[in-house]
Amino acid sequence: MFTQSIRWRLQLWLAFLLVAVLGGFGFAVYQLQRTRQFNLIDEELQLRVAALGKSLRDTPPGGRGDRPPPERQRPDRPPDFQDGGRPFQPLRGRPPGPPPEGVRGPFDRPLEIRLTPEATSLFATLPTNGFYYTLWSHEGKVLKRSENSPVDLAFPARVETGLRAQTRTRGTLREAYRFTEMGDCVLAGRSIKSDLDALRRLVGWLFAAGGTVLAFGLGGGWWLTSRAIRPIERISTAASRISAGNLAERINVANTDSENELGQLAEILNSTFSRLDAAFAQQKQFTADASHELRTPLTVVIAEAQSTLARERSPEEYRETIETCLEAAQQMRRLTESLLELARFDANQAGLTQQSCDLAEIAGEALEKLRPLALEKSLQLQFDLKPAPVNGDPIRLGQVVTNLLTNAIAYTPANGEIRVATSTEEGQSILSVADTGVGISAEDLPHIFERFYRADKSRTRANGHTGLGLAICKAIIDAHGGTLEAASEIDVGTTFTVRLG
Repeated sequence: MFTQSIRWRLQLWLAFLLVAVLGGFGFAVYQLQRTRQFNLIDEELQLRVAALGKSLRDTPPGGRGDRPPPERQRPDRPPDFQDGGRPFQPLRGRPPGPPPEGVRGPFDRPLEIRLTPEATSLFATLPTNGFYYTLWSHEGKVLKRSENSPVDLAFPARVETGLRAQTRTRGTLREAYRFTEMGDCVLAGRSIKSDLDALRRLVGWLFAAGGTVLAFGLGGGWWLTSRAIRPIERISTAASRISAGNLAERINVANTDSENELGQLAEILNSTFSRLDAAFAQQKQFTADASHELRTPLTVVIAEAQSTLARERSPEEYRETIETCLEAAQQMRRLTESLLELARFDANQAGLTQQSCDLAEIAGEALEKLRPLALEKSLQLQFDLKPAPVNGDPIRLGQVVTNLLTNAIAYTPANGEIRVATSTEEGQSILSVADTGVGISAEDLPHIFERFYRADKSRTRANGHTGLGLAICKAIIDAHGGTLEAASEIDVGTTFTVRLG
């Protein structure tokens, strides 16, 4: 399924974000433009409603029942009373509705409503205009209307909002109306068909612009995701070839930016593959070396047995043959034990104990045990054993000291010197074993901790060494979280330094 692809997932997510952002932006633009346009229309309509209301208030009296002019009022009556004794009611004090039956007052409308010049100019017949108006009395009777006023225009329902102008939309018409203090109503309106057409065109432009941006965004997103996924595809391809057995394969990082995450991942994977390649090569070499080391004593045993069985031998010859076979068997046993020990360290199954101990005491015990071997070669043993407490396995640490001292005795000429020292430095316990032996060359020094590595390729294992002692020492120190280092110079000597935290 394409939904399982990282590229398609990124593309779908980008499409969703773009549609959401463009849709929200387009909706906001449309609403703002629509609100702005209708606000402009409403301002124009309210301006005309105000002018119509002023025309209604300023229409001069002339109809039946109007208040008589001031000169016809009786001089002996207050100005607020007309003939007949009926009081004159102020403009704002009259309740809505018609006057009592048979009574006429100053609020009766004249027969003809005249628009003020301002109102007339606002409703001038212009091609770009189209404003219309209608005036109703409080009874709903049409007092005056423009020629272009819709014939289906009805008296608006009054809403208790005071004297403020109200707006409404009827189809393609926008209208504003207001009720006066007398209950009369003035309304102004105009067609908004052109405005609605403009808004529809705006919607079309927004869809076109949004579609264009969406297409460019998706195209750019596809290009970016493809470019981002391409290193992953190269990594996957290289990993597939490596899993097939081609350990020399590496990821091509020439076209990958080493500063970004994928470039760093490619470099890390290449480093991992290099270590795997080296580990497999080391394993092959280790297997070949182990086979070779085991083959030598087996060859000795078989050769001695065949030679002895070829003819009758004397008891002394049989004894010599058995001794030779025993020595070869012991050599195989030592080699097998060393291989098993390394295998346990590789599998983290060495079973190290953790207890407080002192490197000085461990080194002292090893010196006492190997002193006779050193005296046989007339070697001088010097030691400076200061307290060096550690937390570890004393038996395994003793094995390390013993192996290092054995190597120093084996490769130091007669009358040489071996120095053993323990101390503490910066929170670490330090053990050093130095000799004045033959030394190790600079090209061989980095490999001395490798299994079965021999600096002198012509040297055999006749002296009982398996070639795994230093490898076992390194494995033990690594298991304790420490370091084992070597420094050497040809014909000067070698120094091994152990550091434990």
